[in-house]
Parts: sequence; structure tokens; C-alpha cells
Amino acid sequence: MNIIKVKDPVAGGVAAFGIIKEAIAAGAKTLGLATGSTPETLYRAMVESDLDFSNITAFNLDEYVGLSKDNSQSYYYFMQEHLFKYKKFKQHFIENGLAGDLEAEAAAYEAKLQAHPIDVQILGIGLNGHIGFNEPKTSFASLTHVTNLTESTINANKRFFERVEDVPTKALTMGIQSIMRSKQIILLAYGAAKAPIIKKLLEGPVSEDVPASALQKHPRVTVIIDEEAASLL
Repeated sequence: MNIIKVKDPVAGGVAAFGIIKEAIAAGAKTLGLATGSTPETLYRAMVESDLDFSNITAFNLDEYVGLSKDNSQSYYYFMQEHLFKYKKFKQHFIENGLAGDLEAEAAAYEAKLQAHPIDVQILGIGLNGHIGFNEPKTSFASLTHVTNLTESTINANKRFFERVEDVPTKALTMGIQSIMRSKQIILLAYGAAKAPIIKKLLEGPVSEDVPASALQKHPRVTVIIDEEAASLL
């Protein structure tokens, strides 16, 4: 894996944008996008650029089950607020967390992914090593699926909600195999709290106990981290 150390999240966003810009110049047509506070500086760099995304298709990693598109905590809403209301894309896909048949929604989303291979996938990483919402013990062979969120993930996300009872307990997520099919992956992580899991990602064994460790088997991964996240390496 290629490791890029940056001074802060702003520099990390600029570095990630540089990789995306190069990929698009080389012919990339499909991006995989992540949500949460980590990629915000990347999306800011994308919005502030003059890069044309009108021929680019975008897929989101995941979406909460039970939240409508206009809910301020849905990932659809997040993407609109941070990227899509500023930049025009050819098309954008995100899982429907209100689907009546969630299993059918997951299968349909996976079919779309396989029809539009991802050129560059953006990832964050959870404190427990999840990528997307693939929690520990998720099979490395998993495709897009419905998942139960762990207590640690719910606790990590409760800061975004008024009450912990409001935090969704299920999500739709690309599977680990879905993510690993991406031609290139950029993983972003900032802050001292991420240092232990970054050490496991980069130096630990490949194990379903740490879902992100699957990335050690991918031929083209760039990990962008600040000094605090790199402090235990």
C-alpha cells in the first residue's frame, strides 16, 4: 500500500483530490464515494476545483436503513449538501434505505455496481476497522447487503443525532468483495483516535476481525493519514 502522510485533513483532501484528478484525466468514469466527517475536505477540494464531473458516475458506499432522503442525517442528504448541489455528475447511485424489500434493493444495487466498475473508491475507516458498514466478522466475500450496526458504531454515530435511540441500527452497504473490485482505492484517516486501527490496517494480520485488513490484498491502495493517525506506526 502507498502511504501518504499529511499535516492535516485539509492537506489530505487536497492529496486525495489530486489522485482523483489524475485518474479522471487517464479515463476514469466511475467513482465510489464515502460519507462522514473524514471525506469532507476532499469534497470541498472537488467543489472548489474547476474539474468537470458531468461524465462521471458516482456510487455511494452505504446508507442507513429507515431514513428518508430529506432526513438531515441520511447519506443521500450528506452527499447533496457536500457535493452534488455544487457539482453536476452524469448519474449518482445510493442505496434506498426505505426500500420495502431490503434484500432485493441490495441485489439490485450490486447489479448496478457490476455494470459500472468503480475506477476510484474513497474509504474512511471505523475505529473497529469497518469499511463501508462492513463490521468485524463480515465475510471478505460479501457483496452489497443489509447489515446490523455494532454497538461501537452506533455509539460513534450518536453525536450526529439528538438521542442515541434515534441512531439507525441497520444499514445497506457495499460488501468487502464489492469494494475490492475497485481498480484503485483511497483510504483517508485523521486524528489520534484512528492510530490504533491504522496500525492494525497496515501492520496487522489479514483477518475478518479487522475488515479493512482485506485492503492489504488489493494491488492499488493509497492510505492518506495525518501525523496523529500515523503516530503508532
